[in-house]
Amino acid sequence: MTARRLLLSLLLVACGVVAGVILTGKLRQSDEVRAQAPAPASPATPARSLAPGALPDFSGVAERAVPAVANISSTQVVRRPNSPFANDPFFRYFFGDQDDAFGPRRGVESSLGSGVIISGDGYILTNNHVVTGEQTRISLRDIDITATLSDKREMPARVVGVDPVTDLALLKINVRSLPTVQWGDSSKLKVAEWVLAIGNPFQLNETVTLGIVSAVNRNNIGLAQYEDFIQTDAAINPGNSGGALINSRGELVGINTAIFSQSGGYQGIGFAVPSNLARKVAADLQQYGAVRRGSIGQIAIAQLTTQLAQELGAPDTKGVVIGRMRRDSSAYQAGLRPGDVVVSFNGTPVTDGGQLSRMVQDARIGSTAMVGIIREGRRMDVRVPITD
Repeated sequence: MTARRLLLSLLLVACGVVAGVILTGKLRQSDEVRAQAPAPASPATPARSLAPGALPDFSGVAERAVPAVANISSTQVVRRPNSPFANDPFFRYFFGDQDDAFGPRRGVESSLGSGVIISGDGYILTNNHVVTGEQTRISLRDIDITATLSDKREMPARVVGVDPVTDLALLKINVRSLPTVQWGDSSKLKVAEWVLAIGNPFQLNETVTLGIVSAVNRNNIGLAQYEDFIQTDAAINPGNSGGALINSRGELVGINTAIFSQSGGYQGIGFAVPSNLARKVAADLQQYGAVRRGSIGQIAIAQLTTQLAQELGAPDTKGVVIGRMRRDSSAYQAGLRPGDVVVSFNGTPVTDGGQLSRMVQDARIGSTAMVGIIREGRRMDVRVPITD
């Protein structure tokens, strides 16, 4: 009897263990199915959220690039009218802007920004408006500039050259063995590519913000005469001007220049000069003290509309119309005339006036450009010399 009870107890325990194993297996299988096949998400939410740690780590990129960005402070001596009637429209109508009777009043303006060290021997690239402030006519001898390096050293900087056309300026400090950032190829940038903006917004040194490339080849914005901007949503604020735009490989792909804002602060739209353009400007400023650009003379151009296209015999609205032009321009002497529709430049289709201006300025001085036009409904090519 005792043996039978013992055998029965062992049988019940074995059955319980087997049932527990089977039940646990089913629960584990059920959990695995839930993890691998989640319930379908609603259209308003993402189908799948990012796992923890899925975002890229840019700490190494920032660590290498931050020391190559300097703080730039500029002080300009400006001359303001000292006349009590300087703002009187009636007085200015008769006497113009001359205030010799009262003499000019000297004042001081300052500006703050950032700069990128592009060579170990002390060349720093920044924005022209960081150097000259809001002044359009100012002598570079009236500007005092200080560059503060990442190791807190403050160094006087000399202006090598400025280029208001692209809003860039090149500075030089007498220091060697400086940290630099490698040039990148801005023509390979893609929309939605990660980028870092490094600068000194609101005097907060060595600030790094992260975003993506929102667009490339932005022009007709009204920020500069030569516009071919990278648009980014990386946070750029006052003081970031002249700072570095860095790609995920730690290369310099742009010089942060401006923001679009209705409040004066960051609103998700910033603009940077592409590194390929900035590199060419820096090389010209270093070699010549100014940027050498191609020209075909003074020409006024307008966008081609549907009505204009019909009147001028153009098949569509692709191209730009020559409005006015100087007779001493190389374009006029080569045969271009007002009313011509420019549709190509050296084989590249012309889409707008900004693009045509960039292609002319980028053309090699002394070369001859093939300009495709439509005149009175007929397509023809005109060879135009590129002058300085």
